[in-house]
Amino acid sequence: MRQPILQIQNLSIGFGSENQYRTVLHEINWELFSNEILGIVGESGSGKSVGCFAIAGLLPAKNARITQGKILLEGIDLYAQTEKEWQQLRGKHIGMVFQEPMSALNPSMTCGRQIEEVLAQHTQLAKTEIKNKVLQLLEQVKLHYPERIYQSYPHQISGGQKQRVVIAMAIACEPKILIADEPTTALDVTVQREILDLLVEIKNKMGMSIVFISHDLSLVANFSDRVLIMQHGKIVEQGVTQQVFQHPKEIYTKALLASKPNPNERLKRLPTIQDFLNNTPLKVAISKEERKERLQAMEQQTPLLEIKNVEKTYWSQVGFFGKKQAYQAVNDVSLKIYEGETLGLVGESGCGKSTLGNLILKLDQPQKGAIFYQGTDITHLSNDAFRQLRKQIQVIFQDPFASLNPKLTVGKAILEPMQVHGILSNTQERKDFVIELLQKVGLQAEHFNRYPHEFSGGQRQRIGIARSIALQPKLVVCDESVSALDISVQAQVLNLLNDLKDDYQFTYLFISHDLQVVKYMSDHVAVMQQGKIVEYNEADALYEQPQHPYTQKLLQAIP
Repeated sequence: MRQPILQIQNLSIGFGSENQYRTVLHEINWELFSNEILGIVGESGSGKSVGCFAIAGLLPAKNARITQGKILLEGIDLYAQTEKEWQQLRGKHIGMVFQEPMSALNPSMTCGRQIEEVLAQHTQLAKTEIKNKVLQLLEQVKLHYPERIYQSYPHQISGGQKQRVVIAMAIACEPKILIADEPTTALDVTVQREILDLLVEIKNKMGMSIVFISHDLSLVANFSDRVLIMQHGKIVEQGVTQQVFQHPKEIYTKALLASKPNPNERLKRLPTIQDFLNNTPLKVAISKEERKERLQAMEQQTPLLEIKNVEKTYWSQVGFFGKKQAYQAVNDVSLKIYEGETLGLVGESGCGKSTLGNLILKLDQPQKGAIFYQGTDITHLSNDAFRQLRKQIQVIFQDPFASLNPKLTVGKAILEPMQVHGILSNTQERKDFVIELLQKVGLQAEHFNRYPHEFSGGQRQRIGIARSIALQPKLVVCDESVSALDISVQAQVLNLLNDLKDDYQFTYLFISHDLQVVKYMSDHVAVMQQGKIVEYNEADALYEQPQHPYTQKLLQAIP
């Protein structure tokens, strides 16, 4: 019988002060075996990260404590260790890869120096040996030009490269356990696949065990040997990954699996966890005939927005006296968006999709080409002239918290643009309308007087949606508007966007790197690479028979 390398025994963790602790993890039991990958799945607040921070000794000492239970590493009780013994365990026996690599790296130190610190702390290697070891590690995590990365600061390399540097730091001392906490959440689908393949390769080479925390069910299904499903600080289901995913026993597990858009079927609405809890999970499919008729009727109209041969180039200067270099973010792009349509725009980071969205919103100006809105060329409109159109073209941002003023209540944040654009005749009418909107997006009237920090991520995104639709626009640019949300919250927001589209006849430009979500939402999809549209087609046709090699590469990377 296999002996576990790590045992979590009856573990409970509370947050608070003195004797007032609120339990967030309730009597958790699980084991990790040698050379295996254990997936931990759950929504935000389910306790999946808290337990793993406890394993690494990273719980905040002032307001968190283990109220009962043990964590055993090869039989050693971790919380019976001194601080000095903890320092030896961390890095040497337990490595950690965090969700956001930029926050895990010191911006004032080169990447090479940061990896060297780990080796200096836990090994007896000489300085020259340490540098050689760092370069070997950078090669091991498949970073090209390791010497350049060694000398680079974190801001000088891409997100995928930063995550590889963090992995190099975590495996520097060949730990027995690697905890990967949402290590690919912010990465493009192709980079995501590369990082996961890299972790598997390192695990097999080093005989390491991995605890893989994620809210992405597809990733966990493809990456893990066993899986734990967590909800409200408890384990609701666990077992061999294929068994749990193919034959889930618990309602919550079934609900999570059903909330993710399925590329093989097109539903009118995504089932939500609440649907399952209420025993009302309706799965109504849209037939190909329905879609065909709708698209034909739509394409007979005049386009609401037409982009013709638009180009945008940025110039950067390397060093104080360096030569300026051109970077063409948008290169001869032409597209049509029809009223009532959702056009999906996909591509990797840096492909130009957000830049194109900014050009449509007139937050930036193209050097060439023209953008027509309802037949009017808005490219060269003055700011005063475009202000009249501003209320008709709105945006829902990726990060709702950053797009809301923390000093304004939610009600005022939605009211202000309505006052500027003269929507409705007086303050009371506007307030009544805002309350109606909040209820429409699944919030409550009492939320009108609350501040952004008092809401969850999913609620803040609903507030961002309410603010965008308060001006009664015709075109809404959704820029990665659901990428940071849990699966179940994402399903609710996608359903909401579709409901609002039906109710108010909205048109969406839906920008995302999540290909499954884009297929579910879109009528047509445009694929962008290095500033160019390399493929455009009806959504189902593009996914079933991609023509361009880049599109094929993106679709093959879907977990």
